Amino acid sequence: MNLESAHNLSLDEMDKQSFLHPYTALKAHQETGSVIIDSGKGVTLKDINGKEYIDGMAGLWCVNIGWGHSEVVDAITEQAKNLPYYHSFFSMATESPIRLADRILRLAPKNMSKVFFGNSGSDANDTNVKLVWYYNNIRGKPEKQKIISRERAYHGVSVASASLTGLPSVHASFNLPLPMIRHTVTPHYWRNAEPGMTELEYSDWCAQKLEEMILEEGPDTVGAFIAEPIMGAGGVIVPPEGYFPAIQKVLRKYDILMIADEVICGFGRTGNWFGSETYNIEPDIMTIAKGMTSAYIPMSGSIISEEIWKVLEAGAPGVPYFAHGYTYTAHPIAAAAAMANIGIMQRDNLPQRCAIIGKYFQKRLRDTVGEHPLVGEVRGEHLLAAVELTSKKGTKEEFDMDLAIGARLGKYAIEEGLIVRPLPLATAISFAPPLIITEDEVDEALSRFKKALDRITDELVREGTWKP
Repeated sequence: MNLESAHNLSLDEMDKQSFLHPYTALKAHQETGSVIIDSGKGVTLKDINGKEYIDGMAGLWCVNIGWGHSEVVDAITEQAKNLPYYHSFFSMATESPIRLADRILRLAPKNMSKVFFGNSGSDANDTNVKLVWYYNNIRGKPEKQKIISRERAYHGVSVASASLTGLPSVHASFNLPLPMIRHTVTPHYWRNAEPGMTELEYSDWCAQKLEEMILEEGPDTVGAFIAEPIMGAGGVIVPPEGYFPAIQKVLRKYDILMIADEVICGFGRTGNWFGSETYNIEPDIMTIAKGMTSAYIPMSGSIISEEIWKVLEAGAPGVPYFAHGYTYTAHPIAAAAAMANIGIMQRDNLPQRCAIIGKYFQKRLRDTVGEHPLVGEVRGEHLLAAVELTSKKGTKEEFDMDLAIGARLGKYAIEEGLIVRPLPLATAISFAPPLIITEDEVDEALSRFKKALDRITDELVREGTWKP
């Protein structure tokens, strides 16, 4: 694409002068500038200087079908030509969101009943918070407004969803979290379990800690519990054996809704259409986004159960309509993109393919770096993984965060032609490649990662920061 410059600034200088980047070290960015991506095909990205990268993160955990699918572009174009926009307020509708909701429900757990569409995972979780409150107000239980999340969880960055997120950087200086949000323990077995404790015993301990929090807060004040099937930005933390059955036993005991945040895990990434299937979660509400359109265009959704729908259908006394929604709710272009995207995933059996290539990826990742002296744990499920670094392999001792080991390793990976993501609350690097990645591409990506890991190791030795 040739975009005419309005002045003589380079694109990099224009970026630094005009563009406020999300999740970026702003002062450092003014010195280093951006890697400006120009094009993509398959699992490969190319920057404006012609350098190619294997995209080990599918953008931000989202481009599940890979880059450059003309079928999605064609669907967007056709819908834009025919009807680029119409709203869904006041019983109005367009065709593509209707068909999309029907298609999603055919893939979702059987108790799911309706889909509400939004624009991002953040606004979808804001919707879910309001749905929990609305549902309990209608039921005559207005005090059930607290929502329990988890430390290190990631559920978005808008006001309510950022409160659900369990990362201190998302709260600090933003006057968050909201007062009705709580956070229970992170289910990281490798890091937090007592010596000799089995995964099942650790899961029971996590459920016990949740129950203790519920009892301390008062069961009649707690409306919902929210969890990612696999925790993403908080560390790619895979639930230990028996975790969600133990958690849901507690929730049912106290009439507390289960919200499954499927923004990352949904649409094939764990080898099933949804992580809820992979980990035996029985959700009352599901959050979807990212893989729904493979990020070719923004869209999100909240899926609600039949039980919640029946309460919402009855409505609130004195309120004649469901007073929630956005200008761009159920945008027909986004819905057309999602329909094409899901069609590709169904035609090419991408969840099943992920289950196969994911096993290869997990084995090769462990074989490549599992015994490396800096690597404490390799964890993940199919095409979702993390490598956590440790300064002392036997003791799991963490590096000083001020050393920015993760960010430095991520920088070296980019220099080697691989995009991965340093995670914010641990010295860990995450992987979430497009579901179409091949075995040869896995091998090449991990070869590049090993080179980057060896580079940071050598640098730490030269600095005197670490020694074997």
